[in-house]
Amino acid sequence: MRTSALTLLLAAALVVPAVHGAPASVPRTPPHDPVWQAQLPTFEEPDYDREVESLIKAFETATGKKLVPGLKKKAGLKIYTDSGAGMATPVPLVHAVIAALERRGFEQHNIFLVGLNQLRLRMSGYLPSLVTGETPFKGHPIFVLESGKFYDPVWFYDSPLPQRFDPIFAEQQTRDYPNSSTKDEDRKSFLATPLFLDADFWINLPVYTDHPMLGVNGALVNATLWNASNTGRFFRSPANAPAAVAEMSAIPELRQTWMFTLVSLEHYQYIGGPYFNSLYSASEPLLWLSTDPVLLDALMRSRINGLRKQSGFDPISEEIRTLEFAETLGVGSTHIASAKFIPVTQ
Repeated sequence: MRTSALTLLLAAALVVPAVHGAPASVPRTPPHDPVWQAQLPTFEEPDYDREVESLIKAFETATGKKLVPGLKKKAGLKIYTDSGAGMATPVPLVHAVIAALERRGFEQHNIFLVGLNQLRLRMSGYLPSLVTGETPFKGHPIFVLESGKFYDPVWFYDSPLPQRFDPIFAEQQTRDYPNSSTKDEDRKSFLATPLFLDADFWINLPVYTDHPMLGVNGALVNATLWNASNTGRFFRSPANAPAAVAEMSAIPELRQTWMFTLVSLEHYQYIGGPYFNSLYSASEPLLWLSTDPVLLDALMRSRINGLRKQSGFDPISEEIRTLEFAETLGVGSTHIASAKFIPVTQ
């Protein structure tokens, strides 16, 4: 049983939490990891398939990392469906990533998907239809975190914030998992282990919206708060949730198997999120791939603020320091002015 603790200090945060698990040093992400960029002629599956393959090839060539089966022979995909069907990870993008992994030797049943909420996964087309029973992901395991089946009692993020009210947008995520029965358990957020214990690596496939407490709901949040239990307690004040996102994103075990983030700008939302509102959504024919989730979130924060300004809304509050906290912990860079884009073409 793993009993040692890694305490992540964040000077600007209101809490000093600990992550329990195997001890390891916090990996430092280089401050200027590139962003590989591909243009999508359409949002149809053949174009996704071609451009995703081009991006992955470029990444493999540049980094020397190959997306091939290792000792565990499994790969995980962290999808996002929690804003509903209109603002979920595009199904053609997921199909394209799966196809790229299968071409590299992964068997169908060894590529699994991880999502948070069963109803939203079903409404977004990931789980089988209750009417037809059909699913576009037949043969691929889909792990629903709210089931409570994928949390390990020895892997948790520890902080002194109790769960005293339901969070914005994730109020049911621990309903069936008894992790708040005691004061000791109430301060723990259990980590969903499939991504970092069961897979050789995992790929983050977020969708971008704004969020009243987090600022940007994207790469960092999809990998952290929407990948753990008992996170409602972090929404009690504006500083708690950003600190939790930053500190969870620096967990060594999560980072070591996190291959990259791949995001489509087919749809994103600039105000009113995380609930989907088509009136405030935008679309660009772009795919981005990067190992720096902070940079991707910072780039999208700039886009979101630009669209908010055009529509007469205030920008995301500068008091929300999620990205800056993560940068302090070495997770990535917020310096979008020096971001290096690498165009990728077939």
